[in-house]
Amino acid sequence: MYIDLPLNKASFTLDISGVMGFFGGEETLSAMATVHLYRGRRWLVFSGTDMTTTGYLAYLTAQKAKEAKKTQEQISGGRIGSPGSVSIIDVDNVKLQQGDKVPTKEVYNALYAAIPITSSLTACLACAFVRDWLAFGLIVVGMVSSGLSCFVIGSGRLQFNLIKAAYHAPRGDGLLLTRNDVVILKGKEKDVTSITKAKFELKMNGGEEFHTVGVCSLLLLSQFFIQLLLVPRATLFGQIMFMSSLAVSWAYNSFLSSLEKEKIQTDLLWKSLDEPPITKLVLPNRASQAACANMFKKSAANFKPKKILERMIPNDTRVWEAWREHVAKQVSSKEKFKSFEPEKEFLADFEEEELELLREMLADAKHGWECYQNQLIA
Repeated sequence: MYIDLPLNKASFTLDISGVMGFFGGEETLSAMATVHLYRGRRWLVFSGTDMTTTGYLAYLTAQKAKEAKKTQEQISGGRIGSPGSVSIIDVDNVKLQQGDKVPTKEVYNALYAAIPITSSLTACLACAFVRDWLAFGLIVVGMVSSGLSCFVIGSGRLQFNLIKAAYHAPRGDGLLLTRNDVVILKGKEKDVTSITKAKFELKMNGGEEFHTVGVCSLLLLSQFFIQLLLVPRATLFGQIMFMSSLAVSWAYNSFLSSLEKEKIQTDLLWKSLDEPPITKLVLPNRASQAACANMFKKSAANFKPKKILERMIPNDTRVWEAWREHVAKQVSSKEKFKSFEPEKEFLADFEEEELELLREMLADAKHGWECYQNQLIA
């Protein structure tokens, strides 16, 4: 039986190289990077200290604290300036669990994956119906190569590469500084180090040389050149079917690449830590924030409050230097009640404007101490 080939008498052809360039591989690679973040995603692919010295997990921890809601109402008072927060996370005896914690995708995500699979199969059947076996084979090559590559990468096991601290290391509360937020990790050094220095690691089959990944790369590269060279030799109808399946796959890959990988990784980290609670205080200005953060961190071994204050507020004026000296002294003091009034030596040395400014900043520090005290009572 003779089949009248659609578009057989058309006088134009598709610019395959140009169209394939538009549906580039950037979205495909980005989508493939999410395949190990969801359980089962590998099966749905047959379609076309301070932050400068810490690791990626510390960054995710700081992001988690940033998203957390404040746990108590702000105490009235305090000069309104650049607001900031102090988040306290108790990681004492918390261990990163290496179990398989990746989430399972919702059912509707699997249905989304069925769209490019169905479109590719439909395009194959259409090409087979009109006996355009070249276009049929090229679509099948794309399905198999991308499917096998995602399956291999999805078989990798996401785990943590931990850094072990000295076994008898003393308590060493961690301090993560960002632009407007301070995160304090309360715990022993071995527990804090597991967060501040550890990193994600994708455990692949094939040893450290990653032979399977290399084979997949070669497979995808071969697929690209085969399709680029042979698609123009297919019929116009076959070319349209090929480009249609490619466009649907590109749309699906764009959807996958839009997923918030950082959010997924943060949730995965928190589950592995057994979801430690976050205590968050919001302070009205940097001076209150710095004083409050130092109060929470004073239990750490080798605690040096002035050094931390210099890092948090590096302003190099004699008023700020006097403020740091005074606040560091009060933080280190074992007295139950703290004094935030200028000392007598400043009354004679400072001009009246400087003295007024110092009083304001010490009042800010007092507000930070009051927030600390209020949290202890709560």
